[in-house]
Amino acid sequence: MGLTRFAKYSWAVFAYVLLTVAWGAVVRATFSGDGCGSHWPLCDGQLVPAFESFHQVFEFSHRVTSGLILPMVIALLVMARRSLEPGHYGRKAAGIALGLTVMEGAIGAGLVKFGLVANNDSVARAGVMAFHTVSTYLLSSALMVAALAASGAPRFRLKNQGPLVPAFAVGLLSLGVLGVSGAVSALGHTLRPSEDVLKAAAAPDAHWMVRLQPAHPALATGIALYLALIGLLILRQRPAAASAVRWMLAVLGLQMLWGAINVWTKAPVFMQATHLVLADVQFATVIAMGIYAFQQKEGAPATESARPEFSNRDWIKAYVALTKPRVISLLLFTCLTAAFTAARGWPGWSVFIGLLVGGYLMPGAANAINMVIDRDIDQRMDRTANRPTANSAISAEAALTFGFLLAIASFGILWLTANLLSAMLALAGLFFYVVIYTLLLKRRTWQNIVIGGAAGCFPPLVGYAAVDNQLNTLAWILFAIIFVWTPVHFWALALMIKDDYAKAGVPMLPVVRGDRYTVEQIAAYTVVTVVVTLIPFFTRELGWIYLAAALALDAILVRYCLRLRSHIGRKEASALFHYSMLYLAVLFLMVAVDKAVLS
Repeated sequence: MGLTRFAKYSWAVFAYVLLTVAWGAVVRATFSGDGCGSHWPLCDGQLVPAFESFHQVFEFSHRVTSGLILPMVIALLVMARRSLEPGHYGRKAAGIALGLTVMEGAIGAGLVKFGLVANNDSVARAGVMAFHTVSTYLLSSALMVAALAASGAPRFRLKNQGPLVPAFAVGLLSLGVLGVSGAVSALGHTLRPSEDVLKAAAAPDAHWMVRLQPAHPALATGIALYLALIGLLILRQRPAAASAVRWMLAVLGLQMLWGAINVWTKAPVFMQATHLVLADVQFATVIAMGIYAFQQKEGAPATESARPEFSNRDWIKAYVALTKPRVISLLLFTCLTAAFTAARGWPGWSVFIGLLVGGYLMPGAANAINMVIDRDIDQRMDRTANRPTANSAISAEAALTFGFLLAIASFGILWLTANLLSAMLALAGLFFYVVIYTLLLKRRTWQNIVIGGAAGCFPPLVGYAAVDNQLNTLAWILFAIIFVWTPVHFWALALMIKDDYAKAGVPMLPVVRGDRYTVEQIAAYTVVTVVVTLIPFFTRELGWIYLAAALALDAILVRYCLRLRSHIGRKEASALFHYSMLYLAVLFLMVAVDKAVLS
């Protein structure tokens, strides 16, 4: 069935507004905002100017094309009232679009009348431009919602939809913040272009807009990871929204690619305009995803099994268990020792406390979200059957809410006490664990732990970045050590609980390829681990203290591996598993000691 006349018109208005937004970016980037002087709505005091300069042509054409939006949106509202029943969200969206159109006109008038155009670099102009950017997000989104309603999109509701609603709201708010940073970054680039933004931003006398420019791509990366996480969780829990999620993810990927090209090409006018348009489309597609994810359904939602009665102390223990504290302890230790390594000693109380708290909360959030996704598997495995989500001590909704709260808190703590890079890396670790390992790999391939195990490699990067605000060669070597160590550690555990994995249908290596093949893989990765742990000495990143410790630890690791290879048994696998944890902890401790003593 084809689109109705109302639907076609709605999409046409949406597309027209995007083109107008792009032309507005061109006007700003070419310093044409004062092309008509301080006159508004007239241009240089005339209804039709003499077109004496291209600045005047650009500004006048932008006013005309923007002015046409008002009658177009009025017509849209009339059609919505005729085509949709009273109270329908499509009618409300058209009404909101009309209000936003009027507000956009007022913002444009204010920019001209108060001289916040061309070369003006005041805080007032940056603030109004930021507000202007967000308002175009909202206008574009209102028009898309009206178009979706005209195209037959389902009704939606936000009540009783669980923790995905607040998580979704945080994503929208984050996009708004990103729009603000983008507006300031674009304005700073226009007014004070630089060949090397990072160098210019680091200069003591740098303008405040220039100093903020590097934050925009960093924020964009973090928010993209968050939106991808939300989208994939919605894709798993709300299959009806699959098409909307895929559109959102496609636009997200295109926008990130376009942003990278924009930086690489020094932000020419065309790239700035298209990047802004994609940002409007991104915001709108996120809202569209929400409409389909939270669509109204007939009947009452399914309820989970009754939860056992717990005391307050039991509830606290259950929520702590969601974070898997025993697993986190080793991750946190590698994070803190990396910070000591970067600082060549004490990193300072602010960084230490921030990493201690934030470094615990982010992997704790990842573990909580993982327990929600894998609760069906956990219920079938003896080792995990008593996890809070598996035995319904904590509902999936509550656990998911808890996980998102921990992630947001961790990001804020790391940003405030250390820097944005450390917060970004922590979020990247969560994304890798939840999306790459849990959602994409765990149930599909025995290579899950080889690739997905990279999630456990992020803590030393977080600790190193918290001190240095960058990642040098040693930081990446520490990442690599954990990456090649993980299969040795985890497959030893998998040998011990292979029956559990087989019962749950998880394709871990011992289940898929057998014990002997698993042990051979452990042996191979043991050799690689030994080689990688010697690299810091031969690259002169670390000295003889580390080398002596690494050789001793490697010798014991090889011994445990050979014992397992000669006799494949639970006792030998357990010995290797438990030693591997001590191995990594002592190795990272000696990295920090070596740096503190010999630097």
